[in-house]
Amino acid sequence: MKPILAITMGDPAGIGPEIVVKALAHKEIYEICTPVVIGDYEALWDANRFCHTNLAFNEINAAADANDAGGTKGAQGVWGIQGIKGTHGIIDLINLNYLTKGGWEYKKISELCGKASFEYVRCGIEMALSEEVHGVVTGPISKESINKAGFPYSGHTEIFADFTNTRDYSMLLMSGSLRVMHVTTHVSMKKACEMITKERVYTVINLADEALKALGIRAPRIAVAGLNPHSGENGLFGDEEKTAIEPAIDQATEEGIHVEGPIPPDSVFIKAMAGIYDVVVAMYHDQGHIPVKLSGFKIDPETKAFTSVSGVNCTVGLPIIRSSVDHGTAFDKAGEGIASEESMIDAIKVGVMMAKVKYEG
Repeated sequence: MKPILAITMGDPAGIGPEIVVKALAHKEIYEICTPVVIGDYEALWDANRFCHTNLAFNEINAAADANDAGGTKGAQGVWGIQGIKGTHGIIDLINLNYLTKGGWEYKKISELCGKASFEYVRCGIEMALSEEVHGVVTGPISKESINKAGFPYSGHTEIFADFTNTRDYSMLLMSGSLRVMHVTTHVSMKKACEMITKERVYTVINLADEALKALGIRAPRIAVAGLNPHSGENGLFGDEEKTAIEPAIDQATEEGIHVEGPIPPDSVFIKAMAGIYDVVVAMYHDQGHIPVKLSGFKIDPETKAFTSVSGVNCTVGLPIIRSSVDHGTAFDKAGEGIASEESMIDAIKVGVMMAKVKYEG
């Protein structure tokens, strides 16, 4: 049984189109899901050209029209179909047709690309909400471009939350054995400290428990990082641990959640990578992102080129499944055929895993 996943192309001026065609050049993707790309034909075809992937395109109007969806209307109907051969070599594409041939420029912030990339995402959300697809996998967008196009969002997470009317949500990052969720994300450090309340920490602990169960971990072991050095050293370096973090942990523990902390931020991620914990609840954006990217991103010291760009970003708490690459648009290398599809493949696999847990139980 294979889930249908919508894959949004990302900003056309970035590496999104390239990593989509490279990922879908892997036969294994079609063995585990039916991918339906939402984007623009011209950008994908150009990426297909300079990446030498030699893929064909099948323009469709709905996910049910995909080559291996069996012509059954709606994701729920397709889910149970067995024995359907994949369509490796052919990309099923919902072409939103915002771009003309040569009508955009790689490596550049633009209103056009911001508008297009936003609409790809909006279309994917709508398809997931109507159960045409089992989940959405997102390519990288430029926050500057979408804001230039008139969409005042700080990223995918906030777009998905808004269009699904979700109040309590969080970002989950994964790289290898390390999983991290965030109490705060795209805000200043000053604002982040103000947002760390008992209520918010408690909410994210619960979301972490739910998220890992959605990944098939029945009794997640959750670690909560402190905010301050040495987790405040009993109030010597700050009192957020005493006033917000510890009370939230106590409440969650009383309700049967397996959670420990606050654990000093300089050691908690090492323990999680060693398998002592299944997930770490981080207090702010960089506290969680830095260890995940140290785990998944590798650079050759001689060539200065990335040799690994792995990792997945999921939005937890939504009524739909959303996984994503854990990197940006990489404008500096866009249009050159050198971007790695590793994170996109990882994101698709996580989307498949979450869809199977949700729909198969």
